[in-house]
Amino acid sequence: MSQESLTQEITNFPSSETEWEEMPEPDISNIITEDDKPVDNLISEKQQRLLTVCLYSSLKRDIPFLATVNVGLFYGAKQPPLVPDVLLSFGISVPDDWSQKKNRSYFTWNFGKPPEVAIEIVSNKIGNELNSKLTNYANAGVAYYVVFDPLYCLGERLLYVHELRGMRYHLLNDYWMENIELGLIFWQGKFEDKEYYWLRWCDKSSNIFLTGDEIAEQEKQRAEYEKQRAEYEKQRAEQEKQRAEQEKQRADRLAEILRSQGIDPDQI
Repeated sequence: MSQESLTQEITNFPSSETEWEEMPEPDISNIITEDDKPVDNLISEKQQRLLTVCLYSSLKRDIPFLATVNVGLFYGAKQPPLVPDVLLSFGISVPDDWSQKKNRSYFTWNFGKPPEVAIEIVSNKIGNELNSKLTNYANAGVAYYVVFDPLYCLGERLLYVHELRGMRYHLLNDYWMENIELGLIFWQGKFEDKEYYWLRWCDKSSNIFLTGDEIAEQEKQRAEYEKQRAEYEKQRAEQEKQRAEQEKQRADRLAEILRSQGIDPDQI
């Protein structure tokens, strides 16, 4: 099946935020919201954190958002949860009381909407990221489903960005998600002392969203530059002062010579 034409029908699920909000809250007493499965590898763990911390550091929007890693996405009481490596949802806030079971995972009927983005980071060939998970995320109503394959487990492509149009996912030719005005870009650099080819969020102009440490480093460099510039200006002012003093001394000496010859320098 061609990735460009992967289409999955969405049935028996709300198709709008209004329908989600009107959906009666199901019984979740028997639902398991957490388990003891560890993060599968170091690449995924660091990549997940990089994709979330920079949003909280650099994404400035007028609406709240939630960016999480490895949190269950429940979209039907009788459906097993999806657990994306990264989840991003706009227009929602984390509930104040985390102790309640209904507030410990992403229950779509509680938040009133599905998330805008789900990212899966591939670490093996058995995750079905481009098959059954593609169907499941479409059924969940996730607007953008991203598959990042850093180890090339699925083929020769590093990144797949799918956009939900109506009831079907379409593979985008680029990595810009127009409806949420966010993009993804590859960046060679160091994150937490690890040099790697990282996946980063970016704006329309391909400017990456910085982490708090990167912002602090930029501010440090800017402060150092301003310090050096101020020092240069101070030195230049001192040089100008010395030059003016030298000119004054030269003029004074010349005036003394003229006076010694009976010439009034002020009359010249």
